Amino acid sequence: MYRGRFAPSPTGPLHAGSLVAALASWLDARALGGVWLVRIEDVDTPRCIAGADEIILQQLATCGLVSDEPVVWQSQRGALYQQALDQLIDQQRAYPCGCSRKDIEAALRAQGLTRERHHAAVYPGTCRPDHGGLQGKPARAWRFAVHAPGEVRWTDRRLGPQAQDVTAEVGDFILQRADGLWAYQLAVVVDDAAQGITHVVRGEDLVDNTARQILLQRALGLPTPAYLHTPLVLGDNGEKLSKQNGAQALDLNDPLATLDRAARVLGLPPAQDSAVHDALARWAAAWAA
Repeated sequence: MYRGRFAPSPTGPLHAGSLVAALASWLDARALGGVWLVRIEDVDTPRCIAGADEIILQQLATCGLVSDEPVVWQSQRGALYQQALDQLIDQQRAYPCGCSRKDIEAALRAQGLTRERHHAAVYPGTCRPDHGGLQGKPARAWRFAVHAPGEVRWTDRRLGPQAQDVTAEVGDFILQRADGLWAYQLAVVVDDAAQGITHVVRGEDLVDNTARQILLQRALGLPTPAYLHTPLVLGDNGEKLSKQNGAQALDLNDPLATLDRAARVLGLPPAQDSAVHDALARWAAAWAA
């Protein structure tokens, strides 16, 4: 049975871009006769804003988008993430890392490599057990050991065939941060499996995460969902609309008009109904077609 989800981070209210992903995931679940869940991804607690989760849930409800099962908060699920990390440690697929960001940058410079602008540095493998391990440094974080070849191929339901060489483009990635917080990649993989998610519908800006998540799924013996990445809403500067660049909270004085704008981004017909419920039903039928 189809099980989908929308998983916002409570770093502020929903904006136009996040509503596109929420609507697409809800429509996909309804069109395919499935269940739609909401998960609050508050694992990065320093970035979360108190009360933003309740604001998000109210925004969704105003738009007629209500979780079919009780909402889940990642901050309450640390034991599951620890269990997964322990499994990876036992399998020698996770190792402690003592590198700071400055250490990583220095190691890359020593190899004649530079970090691309707006891209995270590719981890050079300094603390890998086969590179000598911590070598006296205190452990700061836990990393996933990407086994070569690290290329992952998958097919996105909208974008078509995709591929990423995780070894070359990311390197061994963080599972648990130096401050003890769980990394997004591990948390989302564990939660998708625990909730039985079969289909993931989310914004195109998250395509880059998919290969890492597939590697974790394979290492943990978990199923890989079908992925669909939705078009992005761009700001006036041409960049992705986001909370970081000042995206405004949804104007829900007229929920139907706001939903209609999101539907148009998804290529759906304009709303012709006076009720949100009727418009959602029409869009679900159009999505199914």
